[in-house]
Amino acid sequence: MAEMDELVKKIMAQMQQQNDAPTAQSTTTASAPTAPTKELDASDYPLFSKHPDLIKSPSGKGLDEITLDNVMKDNVKADDLRITKETLQYQGEIAKNAGRPAIQKNFARAAELTAIPDEKILAMYGVLRPYRSSKQDLEDIAKELETKYNAPICAAWFREAATNYEGRKKLKGDN
Repeated sequence: MAEMDELVKKIMAQMQQQNDAPTAQSTTTASAPTAPTKELDASDYPLFSKHPDLIKSPSGKGLDEITLDNVMKDNVKADDLRITKETLQYQGEIAKNAGRPAIQKNFARAAELTAIPDEKILAMYGVLRPYRSSKQDLEDIAKELETKYNAPICAAWFREAATNYEGRKKLKGDN
């Protein structure tokens, strides 16, 4: 939540600057994030304030381009507010090097999910509800996650769910 508070403070400061004196429009162009020259660790947290150059929107906008002024001019779209796979991987690297491997694994799984359309993710949650799917349904989703979305961690979760649901009699037709 501290990151959100910092972002709100930044936007409020920009609004105040605009009220005090008009400024020139940003001419920054979208570019890919520059890979860090060293492995990120706990000293690099929070990433958005220590390395804002590493954080880009899916369309390539930098943090400095996501301003209230650009929102009001419709230059910032909803997709520009989504986190990217790379940002999640950087956060995972920080967690791993800070001695938090479980959190790193969560970031790695979340990074995989960025490639999957929202509608598909919502459908997958529905499929995971008890008695909704056959073992084959879950295995098919696991295969799709691996082959179509390159999401082996998420695929393993579906295979684990298939095995556990089978053992606990939670598959379609078991009720």
